Amino acid sequence: MAKVAFLGLGVMGFPMAGHLVRAGHSVTVYNRSPAKAEAWVAAYGGTRADTPALAAEGAEFVMTCVGNDDDLRAVCCGTEGAFAGMAAGAILVDHTTVSARVTRELQAEATAAGLGFVDAPVSGGQAGAENGVLSVMCGGDAEDYARAEPVIAAYARICRRLGDSGAGQLAKMMNQICIAGVLQGLSEALRFGELAGLDGRAVVEVISQGAAGSWQMVNRHETMLEDRFDFGFAVDWMRKDLGICLAAAEEIGAPLPMTALVDQFYKDVQALGGGRSDTSSLIRRLRHLS
Repeated sequence: MAKVAFLGLGVMGFPMAGHLVRAGHSVTVYNRSPAKAEAWVAAYGGTRADTPALAAEGAEFVMTCVGNDDDLRAVCCGTEGAFAGMAAGAILVDHTTVSARVTRELQAEATAAGLGFVDAPVSGGQAGAENGVLSVMCGGDAEDYARAEPVIAAYARICRRLGDSGAGQLAKMMNQICIAGVLQGLSEALRFGELAGLDGRAVVEVISQGAAGSWQMVNRHETMLEDRFDFGFAVDWMRKDLGICLAAAEEIGAPLPMTALVDQFYKDVQALGGGRSDTSSLIRRLRHLS
């Protein structure tokens, strides 16, 4: 069992850190708002620290799960950042969805300090984090990954190294591109069925067993038909992720016409007051239009 620090206790990080305790690891947590860290300790035991550096002291692995590029830099760098508290040979595993650029920047800084760095964004949403069945896409040095993988396994259904530093983030971009397209298609289909007078649940029962079936169809059609979106991965965060995808696509010359369009549709959902709604709320835009 390992000594682990976990930095960032949002809707994903909170249960992920809890799974590490259940797996037998010794866990110290840090969160920008101390109340959340105190609530985690009350729920799972372990200890909390007042800074990322203090949380990282003596840790073999430091896991981060924060908001964006700037948040990740803030918890890693500076006199109170995790790098300052980590001993040579320790490994930072970043579960945040960020740009490949900041990943490579921080990986270079970690290497210079004698530290390992694995980018390991996750997919599966809040439910996946709570149930410990996330898909984890990793990039980084093969030896660092091999050491970290048994620890990541505490909350992963599948975990794979996909290449060097940044590969995990690029894979996560592919994941978000796929999700955006699938959810727009599902939204259009369900709204089409509503306007055509069909029983959406009955139709989904049939078509989900064929080529049109998807995780989103099986797990989101009910709440979409009921106009319930107060759960899951928020539109605000999806737009952040799609912005990362579109910026990376411009850098490498990859056309993403559908992704760019769906990103604008999410902007419309935000304008309707749905920034904190689940990403399946794309259907609300279509209902507003018709």
